[in-house]
Amino acid sequence: MATRSSCKNCGSFDLEIDPCRGDTVCTICGIVLEDSVIVSEVQFEENAHGGSTAIGQFVPNDSKGGNMTIIGSFTYGLQKESKEITIQKAKSELSRMCQLLRINQHCLETALTFYKMALNRHLTKGRRSSLVCAACLYIACRLEKTPHLLIDFSDVLQVDPFTLGRTFTSITQDLYITLPLVGKFHI
Repeated sequence: MATRSSCKNCGSFDLEIDPCRGDTVCTICGIVLEDSVIVSEVQFEENAHGGSTAIGQFVPNDSKGGNMTIIGSFTYGLQKESKEITIQKAKSELSRMCQLLRINQHCLETALTFYKMALNRHLTKGRRSSLVCAACLYIACRLEKTPHLLIDFSDVLQVDPFTLGRTFTSITQDLYITLPLVGKFHI
């Protein structure tokens, strides 16, 4: 009889196990329980010009065999998947919004975790990346109970608050995120 694993953070049994990426993630709180289960080795060979090149193929931890693009120096043969590039762009967008709205680093990291969860569940398809980033950042701000409102994010993006609100509502529902209610602020 097999025992079910539970999240060490929230106790949930709703875990997403992805053998292709080699990780286990709690779908309730987003914590990564196992990571980089796949072990890889890198071997190098010297070319005629004295440079080094990697032998074989570079496989990132979260690889699913998607499109690969070459980055960095060609002599080292570094490659990066399109998913990683998407995450880097999202992190840049989140950083930009955090600077404009004066949001702390912890909220940025939490928002990036939510963005990765949305990306893994294909919730970003058909949506502008900036809207998904703003929705994820707003979720993080609500969880941390910062004074930021949805209209603050729509002002930064110069979009209709209802458009951003639909994206926010869809992502919170699809990721099963329960947020605290926005209360009255005492001045």
